[in-house]
Amino acid sequence: MTDTRRISIMGSTGSIGTSALEVVQYANATGDIRFEVCALAAGSDAELLARQAVACCAEIAIISDESKLPELRERLAGTSIEAAAGDRAIEEAASRPVDRVLAAIVGAAGLNSTLAAVRAGNDIAIANKESIVCGGRLILQEARKAGVKVLPVDSEHSAIFQCIGDGRQLEQLTITASGGPFRTSSLADMRIASPQQAAAHPNWSMGIKNSIDSATLMNKALEFIEAGFLFGTEGERIEVLVHPQSIIHGMAHFTDGSVLAQLGAPDMRTPISYALGWPERIATTVDRLDLGMIGRLDFEPVDAERFPAIRLAREAYSHGAGATTVLNCANESAVSAFIAGQCGFLDISWAVEETLNGYFAGNMCGMACDTLEEISFLDDYSRKVAADLLEKARSRVGG
Repeated sequence: MTDTRRISIMGSTGSIGTSALEVVQYANATGDIRFEVCALAAGSDAELLARQAVACCAEIAIISDESKLPELRERLAGTSIEAAAGDRAIEEAASRPVDRVLAAIVGAAGLNSTLAAVRAGNDIAIANKESIVCGGRLILQEARKAGVKVLPVDSEHSAIFQCIGDGRQLEQLTITASGGPFRTSSLADMRIASPQQAAAHPNWSMGIKNSIDSATLMNKALEFIEAGFLFGTEGERIEVLVHPQSIIHGMAHFTDGSVLAQLGAPDMRTPISYALGWPERIATTVDRLDLGMIGRLDFEPVDAERFPAIRLAREAYSHGAGATTVLNCANESAVSAFIAGQCGFLDISWAVEETLNGYFAGNMCGMACDTLEEISFLDDYSRKVAADLLEKARSRVGG
């Protein structure tokens, strides 16, 4: 008997969203689980959103950029698919009753729709790590209240989720990092790196923001924080290890000395399918792992001098949700500046550290971030401070 599940995808035109729709299409054609798509939401790509909505027979398509609504409506003309626009419409769509909402909107912008889905009682497949980094305490509190499951989609957290069992006698967690495109680069080379070079990830196919985060290792820093929140683990018990082949995605260490690891090809369709299908597994077309062909698996510690992001994440996590919000939003601001050619690659981590130091020294340090209002306040504060720091730095060098 076929199990039918209703899902919605917030962030359908990004790399996670498009991969998820590939998983859905293959499962509907071949599997024991059939997916019905309720809502698709995207940022500004009306053409792709409309094509996706028609292909999967979605009930509603929502675009964040309200100026693109006429185009979306025109492209959906002659179908029964509803069209809407704006952040409120995305939140409303996330609240529609489904079996699972895939939260894949990039950045802190995904927080409101994720929280709306949780409060509506929808289980969440969380691919938006920034929502957890900024609002993890609030989201998990609301999820417990609503009896909602929060299932990880990031490959590292999916790996740990698959290994951890009931969590008893757990001693340590390890998440792995490929090391990104600059794993063996000197600081001098990194200083002059372009956005195109930083976005050229050696193993994974991702959007530009996540690719640049991987180059600074800020992606792994955010995942370190996400692991702490999702699994209720102290920072001292989470290790980050560079693993260039990206085959082992995460490990759970136990008090008897056992270590359970999850392995797989570096393809996001695997953790996406696990989160959408859980507690079942869904067949995918992901390349099968051939360890004989790979031949070797390498590991090395993070170079804290070239990649300070992990150290900054540990400091932020030890200070609570306010500090992790500051770290994330300062990083989003600095990455945007780097993409726009307004700062250098190494300036990203510098701006994040200086923003954090200002927060630690001020009277806001320790803010609980128990409400959207507090999170929004720190979001605005962090982005402005980081932008101001970078502007002053440009002025000093005449850039």
